[in-house]
Amino acid sequence: MAKIFFRSTNGQSPGVDLREAMLAGQAPDRGLYFPEIFPQLTRDEIAGFAKLPYREIAFRVLRKFTEGIIPDDDLAAMCRKAYNFGVPLEVIHYGVYLMRLDQGPTASFKDFAAQMMAQMFGRFLQENGRQLTILTATSGDTGAAVAHAFHKIPGVRVLVLFPINEVSLSQRKLMTTLRDNVRTLGVDGKFDDCQAMVKRAFADPDLKHIALSSANSINIGRLLPQSVYYFYAASRLAHPGEPIVFSVPSGNFGDMMGAVVAREMGLPVKKIITPVNDNDSFPRYLASGVYQKISPSRNSVSNAMNVGHPSNLARLVAVYGGQMDETGRIHKQPDLAAMRRDIFSSSISDERTRSSLRDFWSQYQILLEPHGVVAWQGYLDWLAAEPGGDVPAVIVETANPAKFPEEVEKVVGWPPDVPASMTAAIALPEDYDRMDVDYEKFREYLMERHKPGASLR
Repeated sequence: MAKIFFRSTNGQSPGVDLREAMLAGQAPDRGLYFPEIFPQLTRDEIAGFAKLPYREIAFRVLRKFTEGIIPDDDLAAMCRKAYNFGVPLEVIHYGVYLMRLDQGPTASFKDFAAQMMAQMFGRFLQENGRQLTILTATSGDTGAAVAHAFHKIPGVRVLVLFPINEVSLSQRKLMTTLRDNVRTLGVDGKFDDCQAMVKRAFADPDLKHIALSSANSINIGRLLPQSVYYFYAASRLAHPGEPIVFSVPSGNFGDMMGAVVAREMGLPVKKIITPVNDNDSFPRYLASGVYQKISPSRNSVSNAMNVGHPSNLARLVAVYGGQMDETGRIHKQPDLAAMRRDIFSSSISDERTRSSLRDFWSQYQILLEPHGVVAWQGYLDWLAAEPGGDVPAVIVETANPAKFPEEVEKVVGWPPDVPASMTAAIALPEDYDRMDVDYEKFREYLMERHKPGASLR
């Protein structure tokens, strides 16, 4: 296999290998790294996944990108260490399944990427003796997953920015109760404000003396591991070569881009359904061909999806031959006809989210949380618009219902069971900083806390 290189979606930076793409996080021209070509898995290779455990599927998918970067034996060991939890696939009704990605240490799908990223970052930093600050913004679950995965990883400091009024208590406590090399910063603003400050910091020449990288889905290291569970689901639920449908609740579009990566690598996918909440910039773009980001983003009960301008749209546009910059400006239109053929998107209001959660529990006796419900309702919207439910379909549940106890109890009348990992975190005291949306103050904060030898506290 040849080494895979990654280019910037803005097209103004040279291609780099996986190590450099991950350590940099964002390209120097403010674009996002994406594979110059997608390595392919043959039909026979994919068919063989049916007999393999998750960690082995992860190894066989990811080695297509790590050739010449990480020896196979080391990568296999990383996969064994990262993936020591299950991936339940539950039957909803005939041919339709629920994939629960909530069994990791922070009960979120983001554990799948964060655990693997931490393994890879640790290796890369050990190889070159570098120190690095992981700077990441979260709308709910990324921060906790990143904080736990990178906690006590040598050579790494972690700073997580979160919108202080738009995350649940359990989401917050899973990241604000850690110490050591992890620090959190509550921002009196929106997720988009947090993300904008992070992106600006990466491009700020005054911060060049601080080695910064990201564990947000702007980092290609997030997308590649998230492609694996689509292969896993298909290997268990579809016949060899049979196409499959995925409905993926979407905010910053990193999770759905994992499905796109899997498809581009050869997984037969009939449709990728990408339902959003009230932040409906993408379904409106898909319908009209005119992109208008939402600013400020709208607050919804599916709070991890409160994103007015999804960063990963730049990657999606690139897959279809177009170019979108980091501000959302489209310099070259993608092939919209092909995008509409492959992708369906609808907007699920809070009212529909709550009623669908109630109806789903009543009909199937399966408890979902607001994001999984958005995926289910998006699937129903697709069936109504494009009847085609003749192939297996997977509804992606991205978090444990216990992360949203107030909302779930309000709808079904009782609180969800709390996983042990969350119970322990909720009982711990918090320690985090707080700041207004002010980039100049944030720059000063970084220069004071993250210069060489400085204390995080």
